[in-house]
Amino acid sequence: MSAPERFMLQAPAMLEREIKKSIFLAQAAPVATPQEAMAFIAAVSDPDATHNCWAYLIGQTYRSDDAGEPGGTAGRPILQVIEGQGFDRTVVVVTRWFGGTKLGAGGLVRAYGGTAAECLRLAPRQPIVEMVALTFGCGFSEHALLRARLESMDCQISGEEFGPAGVTLHITVPVIREAEVRARITDITRGQATIRVVEEDASQGVGE
Repeated sequence: MSAPERFMLQAPAMLEREIKKSIFLAQAAPVATPQEAMAFIAAVSDPDATHNCWAYLIGQTYRSDDAGEPGGTAGRPILQVIEGQGFDRTVVVVTRWFGGTKLGAGGLVRAYGGTAAECLRLAPRQPIVEMVALTFGCGFSEHALLRARLESMDCQISGEEFGPAGVTLHITVPVIREAEVRARITDITRGQATIRVVEEDASQGVGE
């Protein structure tokens, strides 16, 4: 069974709702690291608002904060929405300006989770493509043909090193095409290339 498709935001998104006289403003953004997420949270949180509740999910790393609301009524629902809609590398801040009517625990969960959910539903998204980084060597006579073939197979050439015996190429390849790419490299180099996997996180959004 294949893994469920994951998405990231194409750009920051925003959505505002009024619920029983309280204003809820959701602001979401794509982020690559927890540091970027915390910087976004600090940048968009309104110190004059009643609460600035937030959550982020980046791979296996996640955090959430109720920011003064009763425990489990704000940050966790936001996090569950991010995960439930298949988003990754995403941070969401939901700011509340209290309007005088208390919502109760269930009402807060629905307000924070619902505002975050609607914001993400309407936001432009792109699928995250799992990539693998490979490196291999080839002769000078094969270099131009290899470049052309690799680029036609959705590979990105991240580096080239020219030496006296040939060229070392560093590429990133969609995981679903790795076997095909390896076969093409082996064919063009007549089995002379030694292909190694470079250990790094090479996942990315389509179009990056």
